[in-house]
Amino acid sequence: MKRTLRMSVAGVAVLAALAVSAAPAGAVAAPVGATGARAGGVEREGLQRELDEVAAGTAVGVLAEVRDEDGVWRGTSGVAVMGTPRPVPVDGRFRAGSITKTFVATVLLQLVDEGLVRLDDSVERWLPGVVPNGRSITLRQLLNHTSGLYDYVKTLAMPPSAEFFAGRWRTWTASEQISQALAHPPTSEVPGSEYAYSNTGYLLLGQVIQKVTGRTYAKEIDRRLIRPLGLHGTSVPGTSPWIPGPHPHGYVPTDLSLTHYIDYTELNPTLFGASGDMISTTKDLNRFFAALLAGRLLPKHLLKEMETPGTPTRNYGLGLSWKTTTCGLRVYGNDGDALAYNAWSFSTADGRHQVSIALTPNFRGDPDTAVNAFTDKAICG
Repeated sequence: MKRTLRMSVAGVAVLAALAVSAAPAGAVAAPVGATGARAGGVEREGLQRELDEVAAGTAVGVLAEVRDEDGVWRGTSGVAVMGTPRPVPVDGRFRAGSITKTFVATVLLQLVDEGLVRLDDSVERWLPGVVPNGRSITLRQLLNHTSGLYDYVKTLAMPPSAEFFAGRWRTWTASEQISQALAHPPTSEVPGSEYAYSNTGYLLLGQVIQKVTGRTYAKEIDRRLIRPLGLHGTSVPGTSPWIPGPHPHGYVPTDLSLTHYIDYTELNPTLFGASGDMISTTKDLNRFFAALLAGRLLPKHLLKEMETPGTPTRNYGLGLSWKTTTCGLRVYGNDGDALAYNAWSFSTADGRHQVSIALTPNFRGDPDTAVNAFTDKAICG
């Protein structure tokens, strides 16, 4: 599944897969053992081995939290800082990328529940004159990626270009990025007819939330979700480049041979905006998805809308995705990329099985296969 910015470092990732394997500057230490344990002090069999597999192939460092009827297991592997033996903090914070979209969607659906906005309102209704053909595009279509609007991420410079690195501290506005996207033709002629992942839609939804409430999407996420749920490690950073609290460092390659990396932990997160700027923890993501799927944040009929695919061929609804594990259980959640960080969070509908995992990629392969194996182990046992 395409996320916020793996984007387009997909270019780097694909070339990396074809490049001659080379150790990064500052060799990554061997995976370290789990720092968490099951209730009763007994390590969950097999989870650490799967987590080590994630780190060994595709990551500088990785951390995870698993919750089920046996309790909570937390583990880490790899290192927090490239070229050092410093362990990944088990309670570390990270950039959650497109998991932000589920929070934005939840806020929008709460506004629907309050009668302030409708899913089938047009974009033109709330943002007049912003989007060509805005009368034909609905908020529902922005949420489920069937609007046909060109993805602004495709207009951005990407590593290892000099232009990319020169823009590290730039403050972007959503209007700038939306304008860049709208300079390109739509990906489909008829809105609602095709799925095409578009971060542009969520920048627009952030503007809609502000138009409806008079407050930014960040303030609405904070007052409606972060504070009520006690998500103490979660924040919407605005222009702040730092990740507060303990966290693994993230890196971006400076050449296509993957022999040199730059620490890219700090950057201006307006690059992502409402499409993926949040910072969180594995504990907080599990808590959020447990509350969402239990119906504590939305009434049943709107949660059902969230779980309804925009097109029959895609497992993506209104800011929420799902997949089926090897043991046949369906899990709901989302995943996200934010340059130097990747994250996944999935839960069964009843909340009895949950897994959240985050890593700092080394761009030497696609982590999805190893992460899917870890998720299957965590959910299926």
